[in-house]
Amino acid sequence: MMSSLLCSWAATSIPLLSIPSSSSSYSSSLVLYPKPKARNGSTKATRPFCNARRNDDQNKNSTQENKLDRRNMLIGLGGLYSAANLGSNTLESSAAPIPPPDLNTCRPNLGPPVPYSCCPPVNTTIVDFRPPNNPPMRTRPAAHLANADYMARYNRAVQLMRNLPATDPRNFMQQSYVHCAYCNGAYFYPAAQGLNGGQIQVHGNWLFFPFHRWYLYFHERILGNLIGDPNFALPYWNWDSPDGMNTPRMYTDSRTYPALFNERRNQQIYTRPVNLATGGSSNMTPQQIANNNCTVMNNEMIRTATTLETFMGSPYRRGNAVPNAPGTSERGSHNAVHRWCGDPRQPAGEDLGNFYSAGRDPIFYGHHANVDRMWTIWRQGRANNQRDFTDTDYLNTQFLFYDENSRLVRVRVADCLDNARLGYQYQTNGVSVPWTNCPPSASVRGTRAARIVDAPKLETLEFPLKLDKVVKVRVPRPRKLRTPEEKENEVELLLIEDIEVDIGEFAKFNVFVDEEEDDFDDLNKAEYLGTFSHVPHKHDTPMKIKAQERLELQAPLEDLDVEGDEEILITLVPIAGDITIGGIKITYAPSSS
Repeated sequence: MMSSLLCSWAATSIPLLSIPSSSSSYSSSLVLYPKPKARNGSTKATRPFCNARRNDDQNKNSTQENKLDRRNMLIGLGGLYSAANLGSNTLESSAAPIPPPDLNTCRPNLGPPVPYSCCPPVNTTIVDFRPPNNPPMRTRPAAHLANADYMARYNRAVQLMRNLPATDPRNFMQQSYVHCAYCNGAYFYPAAQGLNGGQIQVHGNWLFFPFHRWYLYFHERILGNLIGDPNFALPYWNWDSPDGMNTPRMYTDSRTYPALFNERRNQQIYTRPVNLATGGSSNMTPQQIANNNCTVMNNEMIRTATTLETFMGSPYRRGNAVPNAPGTSERGSHNAVHRWCGDPRQPAGEDLGNFYSAGRDPIFYGHHANVDRMWTIWRQGRANNQRDFTDTDYLNTQFLFYDENSRLVRVRVADCLDNARLGYQYQTNGVSVPWTNCPPSASVRGTRAARIVDAPKLETLEFPLKLDKVVKVRVPRPRKLRTPEEKENEVELLLIEDIEVDIGEFAKFNVFVDEEEDDFDDLNKAEYLGTFSHVPHKHDTPMKIKAQERLELQAPLEDLDVEGDEEILITLVPIAGDITIGGIKITYAPSSS
């Protein structure tokens, strides 16, 4: 049986405060950034892209500048997806992890937009997950490279899943309810030990990657079990590379692969590459889209994603409000693909364009397999930098999932950090990762945009500020020309606070620093800082929610050669939605956070 081959569970309590270990390792090779050539003709010093092995003399003579380049993290792509060790970080002591949901208290009615209950069948017997010992390795293929035999088997597996009884937790619709319940307010945890009760939410915080990894893990096991193939692995939609940016054929050929086709999907996307910059249509050429996409990926994976919290999202603990401060990948490429695939003919962007319905589209699982792959790449690219939060509130957060044998399994974050320990890896043969080597160049280096552009000073703006047009503001920097030691210890951040949006509407704005040309469609430049976006949720009552965005400034300011400026020009460009900003400021956070 597949369950005996891959993993074991036991009806015992999960031991808390331990971290999984791994004997496997990754390999690295040197890949250098090319010298970014500024559009005014100047050049910038080459930065190493990874930590290469050096001899003792080189190590002794390494310059402080090279040591402190915090983009010196992602490794070369040889052997990239093999497992990585968690490291020997010391656990922090705390006792407020988010507990697993009580299925008996699941809220069945999420309001008129959700015409069904997202609550799963109730099972009073819960077994605890135990990591498998040396599991056989399944390889998740790139969807655009999958052969006809694989696509036929995947189609058959999904069709068998659809054919299961409606009340079977392994049924395809029941599987979609998992995402609906965890993401749309169906689950709450009770007050306990002096801590307030609250909603369980897996978006906008540090649970985003772990939850979705577990979700796909069990979904994949169910599919493999249905076709009797313990080696079956989900495909990943390689939208981060030009080779895979178009929608893979398995999802578009309704005659050959009907189980993978979804009528409630934007049918106009099939002939165009995905646009990670806007999440919507544009008049740009495929090459312009590919260039923008490369910059988007480089930004969210390397250039402005050097700390755990910036990439993963903010901490979320029992008794605290949901932070709604997503990491770079979630609010960037992840949200863009949800928006891209959502059907504009539907009232709320169903299916993929709304979290309550996203799991009903088979392309969701290919999309999130690539999101999971991004987490794998980012962790393994950390080299000697901290790869995971060591906070036990993070490691001991628990979820519930039904497995391939319809057993209710309790899992925790600590057991999913290393994908290889769960028995799967990602295809690398024939797969390019171009964004590792496309750092954007500055339109003008050494600019003093904050001095020459007619824009108000931050203190003259009145907040809250409605973002219904392009907003330019000169933002003071508390510190300039920071020393290498200061950069080593703290990261400089642009903090955009109290971003208010309608929970049921898509919202997005882009952020630029020292942008003089007002060319906001072109993101392939160092002036592009990042994006904020919100994918709709559906709840029983309309409501406004508030979010926060952290944007790393260190690399962009270096690229623009404006580290000595006392103020910088920040430009906010609204793309979609009714957005209000509560405040803007520059702050500093520990580099280890």
